[in-house]
Amino acid sequence: MYAIILTIHSLVRWLVLVSIIYAIYRACKGWKTNRTFSRADNLIRHTTATIAHIQLLLGICLYCISPLVQYFLHSYKEAKHNRGIRFFGMEHSTMMLLAVVVITIGSAYAKRRATDKLKFKTMAIWYSIALLIILLMIPWPFSPLASRPYMR
Repeated sequence: MYAIILTIHSLVRWLVLVSIIYAIYRACKGWKTNRTFSRADNLIRHTTATIAHIQLLLGICLYCISPLVQYFLHSYKEAKHNRGIRFFGMEHSTMMLLAVVVITIGSAYAKRRATDKLKFKTMAIWYSIALLIILLMIPWPFSPLASRPYMR
């Protein structure tokens, strides 16, 4: 069960990245060119937030069954000094939750803005902040925090 969810979580990571980058691209383009916020733009905003929420649910499932996290929670005093264990037990989960909250707030604010330009601007800013957090907290193979392969 753990390996299956971990693999799905690893694959959905790429969907999150592609969708948020595309949403930021569309938002910046719409903001700078004064385009109309179309149904397609709204669908992209909503789909990006939905994919992020699915990834969060997968991450919560992993957090509950991960042997690494279980060790972190049961041996906190020793585990907090181990960078790799602390990363998954505390840092990755907390910051990714924050990123999904930022996406959710940005999506909700963008939906309610009065003008199309403000919708695009709001989406571009909030989604960019979330993307920055996500990029910093993904355990890339080159990350000094925790190194994992591109695909599990």
